[in-house]
Amino acid sequence: MSATYRALASVLMLIGFYVVALLQLAAVGAFGWWLLGVSNGLVTAKLTLPLLVALGAVVVALWRAVRTRNEPEPGLTVGDREAPQLWAAVRELAAAVGTRPPDEIRIVPGVNAAVAEDAKLLGLLPGRRILYVGLPLLQTMRTDQIRSVLAHELGHYSGQHTRLGGVAYRGRLAILGTVGRISGRNPIGWVFTAYAKLYLRVDNAASRRQELEADRSSVLLAGPEAAASALRALPALDAAWGFYMRRYVEPGWSADLAPDDLFGGFAEFCAAREQELVALREAPPDEERSPWDTHPPIGVRIAAMRDAPAGTVDPDPRPAAHLLADPAGAGRQLQQIVVEHGRRQRLPWPEFTAAAVAAMVQRQADRIFRAAGRFAGTPEPSLATVLDLVRSNRLGEFAERFFTDATRREAALRFAEPMEILFENAVVRAGAARWEHSWSGPARLVGPAGEPVDLAETAKLAVAPQTLDEALARLSAFGVDPGRVTVVQSRVTARDADLVGAIANVKVDGVQHDVLILDRGLVLVGKPGRAGNGQKRLRKLVGSAPVEQIAAAHTFLPYEEIVAATVRRQVPLKAELTLHDGRTVAVQELYGSELLEKHSRDNLLAVLRSIDE
Repeated sequence: MSATYRALASVLMLIGFYVVALLQLAAVGAFGWWLLGVSNGLVTAKLTLPLLVALGAVVVALWRAVRTRNEPEPGLTVGDREAPQLWAAVRELAAAVGTRPPDEIRIVPGVNAAVAEDAKLLGLLPGRRILYVGLPLLQTMRTDQIRSVLAHELGHYSGQHTRLGGVAYRGRLAILGTVGRISGRNPIGWVFTAYAKLYLRVDNAASRRQELEADRSSVLLAGPEAAASALRALPALDAAWGFYMRRYVEPGWSADLAPDDLFGGFAEFCAAREQELVALREAPPDEERSPWDTHPPIGVRIAAMRDAPAGTVDPDPRPAAHLLADPAGAGRQLQQIVVEHGRRQRLPWPEFTAAAVAAMVQRQADRIFRAAGRFAGTPEPSLATVLDLVRSNRLGEFAERFFTDATRREAALRFAEPMEILFENAVVRAGAARWEHSWSGPARLVGPAGEPVDLAETAKLAVAPQTLDEALARLSAFGVDPGRVTVVQSRVTARDADLVGAIANVKVDGVQHDVLILDRGLVLVGKPGRAGNGQKRLRKLVGSAPVEQIAAAHTFLPYEEIVAATVRRQVPLKAELTLHDGRTVAVQELYGSELLEKHSRDNLLAVLRSIDE
């Protein structure tokens, strides 16, 4: 489908959307008029008001779509001075595909590249063009691979695929915004949901064809090998970026820390893990098709490239980073633009990793300390509290809480692993060891001279009364005083917790609440408001602030403080929670309760079952 036909189809379907709205308005009016003639005004109002409210949501969504602009993606704009070779390549490739070059090149953080054009009059008049290039691509790809990526994006320009970007954006905004604002429990919602699915299927199919058209430019200007290998690299780099963020960045981010060179770190990470990336790139590409995808599967795209006309292009194995005058400086500037550091302390990678892992181990140790404090009845638990349980032959009884599938003796022996965490935390707090950064593997615990520190054997000695003194002697050699290694966070908070659901209008100990379901506890919001506005109220609440702040402003009940959960009824939910301090909390869902999303109750049930197991 050419760009002209796709523009026409998008415009016609958008017009159809307005026509459907007007027809439904006329139908509701006619229905209300007829109903008024055969019944009283109260019945008419009760039956037509929900339909009019749904149509009101349509008007709001359409108005927002008309007023909203597709704003440029944030990134680092580079000119000829910052990226002379990148601009030269882009101009050369633009001439080769028969299109004018972009007006701006913007470096962005994602594992992606894209083009945009602020075209006028439904794409009939050209507009300002922006080419987006992901810095991770420039850091990790070969030059011929990045040329393939650039040729593909410029192929969108030559095929006039970007002319209707504004139309497609506003169309999706109007239709999806409407569906998100109306309930699917009335005829208005059914009609618009069905229309939205039809629109997306038509628009996505056209988008997939345009991707295949743009791929032909890649093959012609960069060669089939570079084009196919660039496509194979994308899912591998995306997986690498996700792993990098989860394992290296997020632990420190949760501890109010930030690396001083986020993107430079990713380049070093990829260089150290090159063999793993090679294995990922060589994995069979995905060929599973879906009508909801805007891009064809990579396997389908690579297969189509085999039949595309190929140019004679010499390989260029040079790292694509040379296209930027100062890749490291560009990464630091980009970090300043796209990363909100807030109050976080920025550290070089060695110091960042050492502090991040230490904070993560402290959180793990605190969880054990809190459990030991509840078990022993000690308000300020420490490492000495846990070791006293060993000496008094109560460790097995305590460890059963962590290893429910083991006998008491087996649980005591298996507690060597949590004990090792406690010891690692202790020696770091004593200043006798630190966590050493590594791109090729996990951080290592090392001593002052960089020598490895392995506390596994000491931890095994510490779980048995007869060898406990030997373990204590080894700890003493590190300068550790067990009585001074105390809990830091005496009660778990909702910091960095994820929202997994919410239910409005729930009775908690007989009082109406809204309940937010987090992955580490329940937020009980007392006196929430009128019962009829439950779902709307929940959306407003969860959008008002991070869940940590919401939990701090209301009652937060961590799961680790619940010793048992008895589910009396699943729908509507009725359960009784028994806390470690002996108190009970009754939770009862009402027939007038409302779910934030349809899986909210199921997620809460899953949590309660896991507590009771």
